[in-house]
Amino acid sequence: MKPDYLIVGSGLSALVFGALMANSGKSVQVLEAHEHPGGFGHTFTMAKKYTFNAQFHYVWDCGEGQLVNRVLKKLGLDQDVTFERYDPDGFDHMRMPGYALDIPSDPQELIQRLAMLFPAHGDRLRQFVHDVEKTGAGLKRLAPPVKPLELLKHSGEVVCAVQYLNSTLQDVFDKFQLPQAAQTLLALQWLDFLLPPNQLSFYAWVALFRGYQAGAFYPTQHFEQVINSLVKVIESHGGQVLLNHEVTNFRLADKTVTGVEAMDLTTHQTHEFTGKTVICNLDPQRAAKMIGEEKFSKTVRRKLNYEYSASNYMVYCVVKDLDLRDYGFGKWNVSHTGHHDLNEAFAQMYEHNDFSNPSFAITTPTLLTAARGDCPDDCQIVEFLTVANYDYFKQLWDRDRKAYRQKKQEILDSILDVVEKHYVPNFRKHLVFHITGSPTTNERFCWCPNGNSYGSSLTPRNMGLGRLNHETSLNQFYFCNASSGYPGFAPTFWTGTLLYQRLSGDVLLGDS
Repeated sequence: MKPDYLIVGSGLSALVFGALMANSGKSVQVLEAHEHPGGFGHTFTMAKKYTFNAQFHYVWDCGEGQLVNRVLKKLGLDQDVTFERYDPDGFDHMRMPGYALDIPSDPQELIQRLAMLFPAHGDRLRQFVHDVEKTGAGLKRLAPPVKPLELLKHSGEVVCAVQYLNSTLQDVFDKFQLPQAAQTLLALQWLDFLLPPNQLSFYAWVALFRGYQAGAFYPTQHFEQVINSLVKVIESHGGQVLLNHEVTNFRLADKTVTGVEAMDLTTHQTHEFTGKTVICNLDPQRAAKMIGEEKFSKTVRRKLNYEYSASNYMVYCVVKDLDLRDYGFGKWNVSHTGHHDLNEAFAQMYEHNDFSNPSFAITTPTLLTAARGDCPDDCQIVEFLTVANYDYFKQLWDRDRKAYRQKKQEILDSILDVVEKHYVPNFRKHLVFHITGSPTTNERFCWCPNGNSYGSSLTPRNMGLGRLNHETSLNQFYFCNASSGYPGFAPTFWTGTLLYQRLSGDVLLGDS
């Protein structure tokens, strides 16, 4: 039987779409090349006792009545899949030489904290935060599905947002003439985008910053349960999620995509899969090359011409007989930089591959929920993340594996030196397990071209009116991934839900 929806790839947006369609009575079949579902949201186990999530760290839009919660309610999962909120008094702890700022949920409290740190610039900082709030509200009005009456009713917010269409975060810092240290503290979440202020779309920064202010969350039972629950919805309604199936080609009849060829990576046999409608969760550029770019309309081809986002370097660590709460860690993330200028910090690490003065994020999943299962009781998990250049690591990987491993170790040592100097004096003594991942690791295990972490780069050009969406110009074929929607946990929930809403007519997004 040909399923109603053949879904290629099991990233989060595809699983959300598939679960909603299966729940509505449609037949769904999902093909995934990896041995785990979930894309960057997948969980892996090491040494038989430590589990790590590939790339998710904290998420937003998960509170009561917010988007993720509404989707989970629709799927009957809201009682099983719950979330723990980060500390609203400081969900992100920003640290740099001479300065410390805990980002609170309340914008007025943020203004007060910034004014105490920079008393001579209080008015400018207040105006900046005010414009961030106004722009964020305007962007919500402009997000699909657009309601013209809402735009008129909230025209001030919309006009404020539109003026920043082509702006980088740096442009807006400059407009308000914020002091350099304030810029760095406000942008120290930059590792959530892997772009520095002078390249990052102001829209992307506002959406994430305000999203977390409205509530930063972590799943009570870790991310594995979120992914498994969505898979279970698909399977419990008669659908299939076939792992270890790599799509090698698309089947086309005239301008209609009818199915795909996929190789079973366990048997190396190729099979054909068809569907009434094909949903593509693969990278759209990659899919377009397989199909033949000339088959797409000029408009779609133009939108497919995006640059990939930067990639990252990850360290997954386990510490034993050490309570990180004694050292300033808890229900928040810590972002550290040794640089006062994040544009310079990015250039040093990404363009020059110099990690001698690293900027990085620290997250401690074990401290975010009382539900264990990620490691033994006498251990805690801590992860470090920074930006890394794919081309550089790919060359090392191809030419000299020893040099590749040495570079990964060099970055780790540089990060641990900072951790021992500023945070946990004897950290290495307690380190019982660690594994590092580079951009080529991302490519191998998450099937992302160039190791990209976010699909298309979150620059103003890629975030503007020419951004790719679900439309492909081919019949019965839709894109559904980070580059055709937006990257991150809540945005991929939104991407999958929006496509479901458009194809089913079932309204879930409302005013969000």
